[in-house]
Amino acid sequence: MISITIPTPDVTIMKQENPVLSHIYGFTDFHLITREKGGIFMFYNDKDELLFVGKARKLRPRIKKHFEDSVSVMKPHRDEVAKIEVCIIDDAVDREIYETYIVNKLRAKYNVEKVLYK
Repeated sequence: MISITIPTPDVTIMKQENPVLSHIYGFTDFHLITREKGGIFMFYNDKDELLFVGKARKLRPRIKKHFEDSVSVMKPHRDEVAKIEVCIIDDAVDREIYETYIVNKLRAKYNVEKVLYK
């Protein structure tokens, strides 16, 4: 049997209550997320419930796109996101495996694809 463990986040950024600096939905620390590397990202609410899991070849632009894009699955739920965790994973196949595993293991609330449970 294959054993998969959820990777430890390399970066975690939290929503600021009253951000002083320029922000996107309360997040001011996007600069901590790599622009050039790939990996997976997880959005959590203030109760630490997993809302969404995604993967990207370039993390920062992809995560920001979820807050700016008009067709994102997260569009109606952007205000719920209180924490973003990022795991750097270079290999595309590994990213795919981790994303599918986490969506199903932790039952991400707003992921609609790759769901094996009902």
